[in-house]
Amino acid sequence: MNIRLSRSIVGEAEAEAVSRIILEDGYLGMGNETRLFEADLAAWLGVGPSQVISVNSGTAALHLAVEAVAALSGHKGGPPPEVLVPSLTFVASFQAISAAGCVPVACDVLPHTGTIDLEDAAQRLSPHTVAIMPVHYASNPWQLEQTHAFAHEHGLRVVEDAAHAFGCRHHGRKIGSFGDLVCFSFDGIKNITSGEGGCVVAFDPEAARLMADARLLSVQNDSAQRFSGSRSWDPDVLRQGWRYHMSNIMAAIGRVQLTRLDAEFIPARRRLAALYAEELSDLPGLTLLEQDTDDFIVPHILPVRILHDRKEAVRAALAAQGIPAGIHYKPNHLLAFFGGGRLSLPVTEQLYRELLTLPLHPGLNETDVKNVCTVLRQAVRS
Repeated sequence: MNIRLSRSIVGEAEAEAVSRIILEDGYLGMGNETRLFEADLAAWLGVGPSQVISVNSGTAALHLAVEAVAALSGHKGGPPPEVLVPSLTFVASFQAISAAGCVPVACDVLPHTGTIDLEDAAQRLSPHTVAIMPVHYASNPWQLEQTHAFAHEHGLRVVEDAAHAFGCRHHGRKIGSFGDLVCFSFDGIKNITSGEGGCVVAFDPEAARLMADARLLSVQNDSAQRFSGSRSWDPDVLRQGWRYHMSNIMAAIGRVQLTRLDAEFIPARRRLAALYAEELSDLPGLTLLEQDTDDFIVPHILPVRILHDRKEAVRAALAAQGIPAGIHYKPNHLLAFFGGGRLSLPVTEQLYRELLTLPLHPGLNETDVKNVCTVLRQAVRS
């Protein structure tokens, strides 16, 4: 059927924006266009421009956020700080935590959503826990208030992995318009893209300051200099830093994408996801993940549960008809670097045996979705 699982939706407007930076601006690194993208994001979210720290990937956003939390936690000596995180997430979540010198503590998830199980997380608290990282799996900010209440009760910071959730609303409020530290990804297949890229939205001014410097090798106040077209020629550096800043080229793409979000990308993703739900809701052997009816979900991926150990057979049947299906994700506690399965997380492992991701992106049309569902129904029933 020549259907893609996911794809970038870019065109002439994005190409013209990049051409403008190359031919007219002439400066491809981090400069005024990046500043404007941060301002656009802040305006769309309803936060202050200084709260948005753009970076070159969602992983960098998570890394800087965890590093800032650890630095501000007051954790001194002894075992490294720990961060509670669901195992059912892209490995970037775990790598960002370990890169920040912290220990990712794998937690089980809820079977009906794939999001962190706070009761399981409570059993994994230790004196060294400094943060919890809820992952908005499949764009679902499930139990976000409960997560913040859990963090408050135990004196933790909240670093939201909202890589899937740009454009979503939780109980009427945009994800990224409230919270502690909220991390987005703008890679090629996310709800908006800047080619590669991401950002952190910070509700702690000191954390924002630390991250703004750290993305530019921790050269103090270098972001403001670059945004004004200058450089810090007599700099000082007080902390470890990283080369994580966003370029003007990436920002130019992101600015165009943001203008397409409300009118084009959000309606398309929601319409296609609703059609999938309508076509598959009564299919024995397959279940959909749950969502809070008070939430406004803009789905980045569309995973379904294939029951009775039929996932691989169904995946093969789809592939035979030219329909790709993904697996999001192999649980991190099963990866050699993060334990190799020494820990048992039964719900996560069950979902790993069941979850299959169907094609979803604004380049699909309703006929594509219906064709996928026709083949999927035949495969599940056979």
